[in-house]
Amino acid sequence: MARVPTLKTSNGVVPAFEIVEPKEHSIPFVFCSPHSGRDYPVDLMSETRLCRDSIRRSEDLFVDQLFALATEHGAPVLRARFPRAYLDVNREPFELDPNMFDATLPSFVNTSSLRVAGGLGTIPRIVAENEEIYHSRLSVPDGLRRIEDIYRPFHAALERLLYRTRDRFGFAILIDCHSMPSSVRALPGGRRPDMVIGDRYGTSASSRFVSMATAHLSAFGFDVARNKPYAGGYITENYGRPPIDLHAMQIEINRGLYADERAFRPHEGFVRLRHQLGQFVERFAADVEADYSRPAAAE
Repeated sequence: MARVPTLKTSNGVVPAFEIVEPKEHSIPFVFCSPHSGRDYPVDLMSETRLCRDSIRRSEDLFVDQLFALATEHGAPVLRARFPRAYLDVNREPFELDPNMFDATLPSFVNTSSLRVAGGLGTIPRIVAENEEIYHSRLSVPDGLRRIEDIYRPFHAALERLLYRTRDRFGFAILIDCHSMPSSVRALPGGRRPDMVIGDRYGTSASSRFVSMATAHLSAFGFDVARNKPYAGGYITENYGRPPIDLHAMQIEINRGLYADERAFRPHEGFVRLRHQLGQFVERFAADVEADYSRPAAAE
Protein backbone atom coordinates (compact mmCIF):
# COMPACT_ATOMS: atom_id res chain seq x y z
CA MET A 1 0.00 0.00 0.00
CA ALA A 2 1.28 3.47 -0.90
CA ARG A 3 2.59 5.69 1.88
CA VAL A 4 0.07 8.24 3.14
CA PRO A 5 1.48 11.79 3.49
CA THR A 6 1.30 13.55 6.83
CA LEU A 7 0.44 16.98 8.21
CA LYS A 8 2.23 18.80 11.01
CA THR A 9 -0.49 20.30 13.21
CA SER A 10 -0.59 21.88 16.66
CA ASN A 11 -1.74 18.49 17.95
CA GLY A 12 1.13 16.58 16.37
CA VAL A 13 1.72 14.80 13.08
CA VAL A 14 -1.38 13.22 11.55
CA PRO A 15 -2.19 11.46 8.25
CA ALA A 16 -3.26 13.88 5.52
CA PHE A 17 -6.12 11.54 4.61
CA GLU A 18 -7.52 8.18 5.62
CA ILE A 19 -9.15 5.24 3.90
CA VAL A 20 -11.66 3.63 6.24
CA GLU A 21 -12.18 0.09 5.01
CA PRO A 22 -15.21 -2.10 5.70
CA LYS A 23 -14.80 -5.58 7.14
CA GLU A 24 -15.74 -6.81 3.68
CA HIS A 25 -16.03 -4.70 0.54
CA SER A 26 -19.44 -6.12 -0.36
CA ILE A 27 -21.13 -3.37 -2.41
CA PRO A 28 -19.92 -1.61 -5.59
CA PHE A 29 -19.61 1.80 -3.93
CA VAL A 30 -16.79 4.12 -2.89
CA PHE A 31 -17.50 7.17 -0.71
CA CYS A 32 -15.26 10.23 -0.72
CA SER A 33 -15.30 13.24 1.62
CA PRO A 34 -12.72 15.70 0.25
CA HIS A 35 -13.77 18.90 2.05
CA SER A 36 -14.47 17.89 5.65
CA GLY A 37 -10.87 17.94 6.90
CA ARG A 38 -10.35 19.80 10.17
CA ASP A 39 -6.67 19.16 10.99
CA TYR A 40 -5.09 22.55 10.30
CA PRO A 41 -1.37 22.49 9.39
CA VAL A 42 0.90 24.79 11.34
CA ASP A 43 2.22 26.38 8.15
CA LEU A 44 -1.30 27.39 7.12
CA MET A 45 -2.07 28.86 10.54
CA SER A 46 1.18 30.86 10.49
CA GLU A 47 0.36 32.29 7.04
CA THR A 48 -3.33 33.08 7.43
CA ARG A 49 -4.78 36.43 8.38
CA LEU A 50 -7.93 34.72 9.69
CA CYS A 51 -8.86 33.43 13.12
CA ARG A 52 -9.57 29.72 13.45
CA ASP A 53 -13.35 30.13 13.32
CA SER A 54 -13.19 32.26 10.19
CA ILE A 55 -10.95 29.86 8.30
CA ARG A 56 -13.28 26.97 9.15
CA ARG A 57 -16.07 28.50 7.07
CA SER A 58 -14.94 26.55 4.03
CA GLU A 59 -15.31 23.15 5.76
CA ASP A 60 -17.99 20.68 4.76
CA LEU A 61 -18.89 20.33 8.41
CA PHE A 62 -18.79 16.73 9.72
CA VAL A 63 -19.67 15.22 6.33
CA ASP A 64 -17.13 12.42 6.86
CA GLN A 65 -18.94 11.52 10.08
CA LEU A 66 -22.36 11.66 8.44
CA PHE A 67 -21.31 9.01 5.92
CA ALA A 68 -19.17 6.95 8.29
CA LEU A 69 -21.83 4.21 8.44
CA ALA A 70 -21.13 3.39 4.78
CA THR A 71 -18.35 1.10 5.99
CA GLU A 72 -20.84 -0.93 8.02
CA HIS A 73 -22.74 -1.58 4.81
CA GLY A 74 -19.69 -2.74 2.88
CA ALA A 75 -18.13 0.33 1.22
CA PRO A 76 -14.79 2.09 1.81
CA VAL A 77 -14.69 5.78 2.71
CA LEU A 78 -11.83 8.06 1.70
CA ARG A 79 -11.74 11.13 3.91
CA ALA A 80 -9.44 14.13 3.84
CA ARG A 81 -8.00 15.33 7.11
CA PHE A 82 -6.34 18.40 5.58
CA PRO A 83 -8.70 21.38 5.35
CA ARG A 84 -10.12 22.69 2.12
CA ALA A 85 -8.66 26.11 2.92
CA TYR A 86 -5.19 24.51 2.60
CA LEU A 87 -5.75 22.44 -0.53
CA ASP A 88 -8.82 21.69 -2.61
CA VAL A 89 -8.65 18.26 -4.25
CA ASN A 90 -11.98 18.89 -5.99
CA ARG A 91 -10.14 21.05 -8.52
CA GLU A 92 -7.77 20.34 -11.36
CA PRO A 93 -4.23 19.66 -10.10
CA PHE A 94 -2.96 23.12 -11.02
CA GLU A 95 -5.74 25.72 -10.91
CA LEU A 96 -3.75 28.50 -9.27
CA ASP A 97 -4.08 32.25 -8.93
CA PRO A 98 -0.78 33.90 -9.98
CA ASN A 99 -1.51 36.87 -7.73
CA MET A 100 -1.23 34.61 -4.67
CA PHE A 101 2.43 33.77 -5.33
CA ASP A 102 5.73 35.60 -4.99
CA ALA A 103 7.14 34.47 -8.34
CA THR A 104 6.03 33.33 -11.78
CA LEU A 105 4.11 30.05 -11.88
CA PRO A 106 5.09 27.29 -14.34
CA SER A 107 3.55 27.54 -17.81
CA PHE A 108 1.43 24.40 -17.33
CA VAL A 109 -0.62 26.01 -14.54
CA ASN A 110 -4.22 26.92 -15.34
CA THR A 111 -4.43 30.53 -14.16
CA SER A 112 -7.61 31.54 -15.98
CA SER A 113 -10.37 29.17 -14.89
CA LEU A 114 -13.60 30.54 -13.46
CA ARG A 115 -12.76 28.88 -10.15
CA VAL A 116 -9.41 30.65 -9.97
CA ALA A 117 -11.13 33.94 -10.82
CA GLY A 118 -13.56 33.31 -7.94
CA GLY A 119 -10.73 32.70 -5.47
CA LEU A 120 -11.43 28.97 -5.18
CA GLY A 121 -8.61 27.26 -7.04
CA THR A 122 -6.56 24.25 -6.01
CA ILE A 123 -5.00 26.42 -3.32
CA PRO A 124 -7.90 28.71 -2.39
CA ARG A 125 -7.46 32.43 -1.96
CA ILE A 126 -10.67 32.95 0.03
CA VAL A 127 -13.01 31.15 2.39
CA ALA A 128 -16.77 31.62 2.45
CA GLU A 129 -18.04 35.19 2.46
CA ASN A 130 -15.02 36.23 0.35
CA GLU A 131 -12.56 36.55 3.21
CA GLU A 132 -8.91 36.48 2.10
CA ILE A 133 -6.98 33.61 3.67
CA TYR A 134 -3.37 34.81 3.49
CA HIS A 135 -1.64 37.89 4.84
CA SER A 136 1.17 37.72 2.25
CA ARG A 137 2.10 35.91 -0.94
CA LEU A 138 3.04 32.23 -0.93
CA SER A 139 6.24 30.84 -2.33
CA VAL A 140 5.84 28.90 -5.56
CA PRO A 141 7.79 25.83 -4.31
CA ASP A 142 5.62 25.62 -1.19
CA GLY A 143 2.44 25.78 -3.24
CA LEU A 144 3.58 23.16 -5.71
CA ARG A 145 4.75 20.96 -2.84
CA ARG A 146 1.20 20.78 -1.45
CA ILE A 147 0.04 19.46 -4.78
CA GLU A 148 2.83 16.91 -5.17
CA ASP A 149 2.82 15.75 -1.55
CA ILE A 150 -0.92 15.62 -0.80
CA TYR A 151 -3.09 16.23 -3.87
CA ARG A 152 -1.48 13.58 -6.05
CA PRO A 153 -1.44 10.83 -3.36
CA PHE A 154 -5.09 11.59 -2.49
CA HIS A 155 -6.19 11.14 -6.09
CA ALA A 156 -3.99 8.08 -6.54
CA ALA A 157 -5.73 6.52 -3.52
CA LEU A 158 -9.18 7.38 -4.88
CA GLU A 159 -8.33 5.96 -8.28
CA ARG A 160 -7.06 2.71 -6.75
CA LEU A 161 -10.27 2.32 -4.75
CA LEU A 162 -12.42 2.86 -7.82
CA TYR A 163 -10.53 0.45 -10.06
CA ARG A 164 -10.39 -2.12 -7.29
CA THR A 165 -14.16 -1.81 -6.94
CA ARG A 166 -14.75 -2.13 -10.67
CA ASP A 167 -12.48 -5.17 -10.84
CA ARG A 168 -14.42 -6.79 -8.01
CA PHE A 169 -17.99 -6.00 -9.10
CA GLY A 170 -17.77 -5.16 -12.79
CA PHE A 171 -18.61 -1.51 -12.16
CA ALA A 172 -18.10 1.16 -9.50
CA ILE A 173 -20.24 3.97 -8.12
CA LEU A 174 -18.46 6.90 -6.50
CA ILE A 175 -20.45 9.05 -4.10
CA ASP A 176 -18.64 12.36 -3.55
CA CYS A 177 -19.95 13.78 -0.29
CA HIS A 178 -20.33 17.50 0.42
CA SER A 179 -22.38 20.03 2.36
CA MET A 180 -23.85 23.39 1.41
CA PRO A 181 -24.79 26.36 3.58
CA SER A 182 -28.40 26.60 4.69
CA SER A 183 -28.44 29.98 2.96
CA VAL A 184 -27.79 28.29 -0.41
CA ARG A 185 -29.17 30.47 -3.17
CA ALA A 186 -32.81 29.75 -3.83
CA LEU A 187 -34.00 27.94 -6.91
CA PRO A 188 -36.96 29.32 -8.89
CA GLY A 189 -39.95 29.70 -6.60
CA GLY A 190 -37.75 30.29 -3.54
CA ARG A 191 -36.95 26.60 -3.11
CA ARG A 192 -33.89 25.78 -0.99
CA PRO A 193 -33.35 22.03 -1.31
CA ASP A 194 -32.25 19.73 1.48
CA MET A 195 -29.94 17.86 -0.87
CA VAL A 196 -28.58 18.25 -4.37
CA ILE A 197 -27.42 15.33 -6.49
CA GLY A 198 -24.95 16.33 -9.19
CA ASP A 199 -24.12 14.15 -12.17
CA ARG A 200 -22.63 16.79 -14.44
CA TYR A 201 -25.95 17.11 -16.24
CA GLY A 202 -26.28 13.42 -17.01
CA THR A 203 -22.70 12.73 -18.09
CA SER A 204 -20.95 11.27 -15.02
CA ALA A 205 -23.31 8.45 -14.01
CA SER A 206 -26.05 6.24 -15.36
CA SER A 207 -29.37 8.05 -15.06
CA ARG A 208 -30.77 4.84 -13.53
CA PHE A 209 -28.37 5.13 -10.61
CA VAL A 210 -29.11 8.82 -10.15
CA SER A 211 -32.85 8.16 -10.21
CA MET A 212 -32.43 5.44 -7.57
CA ALA A 213 -30.42 7.74 -5.31
CA THR A 214 -32.96 10.53 -5.71
CA ALA A 215 -35.86 8.21 -4.96
CA HIS A 216 -34.28 6.77 -1.82
CA LEU A 217 -33.36 10.17 -0.40
CA SER A 218 -36.79 11.58 -1.27
CA ALA A 219 -38.40 8.66 0.57
CA PHE A 220 -37.06 10.11 3.83
CA GLY A 221 -38.92 13.32 3.10
CA PHE A 222 -35.92 15.29 1.83
CA ASP A 223 -36.37 17.88 -0.90
CA VAL A 224 -33.85 16.63 -3.48
CA ALA A 225 -32.74 18.73 -6.45
CA ARG A 226 -30.59 17.62 -9.35
CA ASN A 227 -27.58 19.55 -10.67
CA LYS A 228 -28.78 22.96 -9.51
CA PRO A 229 -27.13 24.78 -7.93
CA TYR A 230 -24.36 22.14 -7.77
CA ALA A 231 -23.68 19.82 -10.71
CA GLY A 232 -20.49 18.29 -9.33
CA GLY A 233 -16.86 19.39 -9.34
CA TYR A 234 -13.60 17.99 -10.65
CA ILE A 235 -13.90 14.67 -8.79
CA THR A 236 -17.33 13.91 -10.25
CA GLU A 237 -16.29 15.06 -13.71
CA ASN A 238 -12.93 13.30 -13.73
CA TYR A 239 -13.98 9.92 -12.35
CA GLY A 240 -17.48 9.64 -13.77
CA ARG A 241 -16.93 7.62 -16.95
CA PRO A 242 -20.00 5.47 -17.58
CA PRO A 243 -18.65 4.00 -20.87
CA ILE A 244 -15.92 2.24 -18.83
CA ASP A 245 -18.24 1.32 -15.94
CA LEU A 246 -17.17 4.09 -13.57
CA HIS A 247 -20.08 6.17 -12.28
CA ALA A 248 -19.80 9.24 -10.08
CA MET A 249 -22.31 11.53 -8.44
CA GLN A 250 -21.97 14.34 -5.94
CA ILE A 251 -24.31 14.73 -2.97
CA GLU A 252 -24.61 18.13 -1.29
CA ILE A 253 -26.39 18.22 2.07
CA ASN A 254 -27.91 21.35 3.57
CA ARG A 255 -25.97 22.00 6.80
CA GLY A 256 -29.07 23.33 8.51
CA LEU A 257 -30.31 19.73 8.69
CA TYR A 258 -27.63 18.70 11.15
CA ALA A 259 -25.38 21.51 12.39
CA ASP A 260 -25.19 24.91 14.02
CA GLU A 261 -23.19 26.56 11.24
CA ARG A 262 -22.06 29.53 13.33
CA ALA A 263 -20.85 27.47 16.28
CA PHE A 264 -19.40 24.63 14.14
CA ARG A 265 -21.31 22.08 16.20
CA PRO A 266 -23.69 19.25 15.32
CA HIS A 267 -27.21 19.81 16.59
CA GLU A 268 -30.02 17.39 17.47
CA GLY A 269 -30.61 16.52 13.81
CA PHE A 270 -27.14 15.04 13.33
CA VAL A 271 -27.75 11.56 14.78
CA ARG A 272 -31.03 11.20 12.92
CA LEU A 273 -29.50 12.25 9.60
CA ARG A 274 -26.49 9.97 10.02
CA HIS A 275 -28.85 7.05 10.62
CA GLN A 276 -30.92 7.99 7.58
CA LEU A 277 -27.83 8.19 5.40
CA GLY A 278 -26.78 4.74 6.60
CA GLN A 279 -30.19 3.44 5.58
CA PHE A 280 -29.84 5.25 2.25
CA VAL A 281 -26.56 3.43 1.54
CA GLU A 282 -28.10 0.07 2.47
CA ARG A 283 -31.24 0.56 0.35
CA PHE A 284 -29.44 2.08 -2.63
CA ALA A 285 -26.95 -0.81 -2.67
CA ALA A 286 -29.75 -3.37 -2.40
CA ASP A 287 -31.56 -1.71 -5.31
CA VAL A 288 -28.41 -1.83 -7.44
CA GLU A 289 -27.74 -5.47 -6.53
CA ALA A 290 -31.31 -6.56 -7.21
CA ASP A 291 -31.86 -4.92 -10.56
CA TYR A 292 -28.55 -3.82 -12.01
CA SER A 293 -25.93 -6.52 -11.65
CA ARG A 294 -24.04 -4.73 -14.40
CA PRO A 295 -25.02 -1.31 -15.75
CA ALA A 296 -25.39 -0.48 -19.39
CA ALA A 297 -22.20 0.90 -20.92
CA ALA A 298 -23.83 4.22 -21.73
CA GLU A 299 -27.18 5.89 -21.96
